[in-house]
Amino acid sequence: MSRITARRKITRITVGAQPLAGEDLLAVEEPLEIRVNGRRLAVTMRTPGNDIDLAAGFLVSEGVITRGDDFNSARYCAGAIDGVNTYNVLDVTLGAGVAPPAPSLERSLITNSSCGLCGKESIDAVRTKSVFEIADDAVHVTAESLTTFPDKLRAGQNVFEKTGGIHAAGLFDAATGELLVLREDVGRHNAVDKVIGWAVKENRLPLTGTVLMVSSRASFELTQKALMAGIPVLAAVSAPSSLAAEFAAEVGMTLVGFLRGNSMVVYAGGDRIIDAQRDEQAA
Repeated sequence: MSRITARRKITRITVGAQPLAGEDLLAVEEPLEIRVNGRRLAVTMRTPGNDIDLAAGFLVSEGVITRGDDFNSARYCAGAIDGVNTYNVLDVTLGAGVAPPAPSLERSLITNSSCGLCGKESIDAVRTKSVFEIADDAVHVTAESLTTFPDKLRAGQNVFEKTGGIHAAGLFDAATGELLVLREDVGRHNAVDKVIGWAVKENRLPLTGTVLMVSSRASFELTQKALMAGIPVLAAVSAPSSLAAEFAAEVGMTLVGFLRGNSMVVYAGGDRIIDAQRDEQAA
């Protein structure tokens, strides 16, 4: 299996001091070719690990599958290096009766680790329609509970602890604050796809009553992926983009940014967030 981290010789420079030779641990970035029923669909740059989750989540994000039974199996194919398996080609078999991806969905460009939308043919293709209506999800989450999510996410980031150069996504139960699953990847969209893929394998779609927490900014692509999985609340430690905020409001998603310490900024769907301490003081 491919490595998750790699060592590299470095020179550490401090102004006014002698350079020091040493080693640093880096998060691995390698391509993963995702095939469906033997046909190439996309190539994404990712951190190896939980690749089947990544493929399953990617197919949810693209609207190919919507439930666990739609995803039959996945296997690694032999790589091109002297016939030795590089674990960088994954072939997915869809469930019986599931339509294969349309030819127009095939990505013509490699999806890099910072952009999950590269290769889309047009902006219209980006707005994939979801079968789940998250606007109808009456879930509520307390502000106090939300403020605990960044620390819970950080505590589970094992690869980040070693490298400092990797994103994380975690899925929380809105009612209890329990961390259900956490995934890491050099690409924030990949980390989210891995979380959604876990849910596919657990047959938990749609993810009603949950909060998706990301260790990065909240981009349009992440709100889109949350919608496709039926996630009603997206929270980020950094800022959202303007399109992410507009899209969240449009589809009835709660979008929280700058979730740090005991504060946050709510950009859409604030009616789902309850501040018990404020309500007590008002009473």
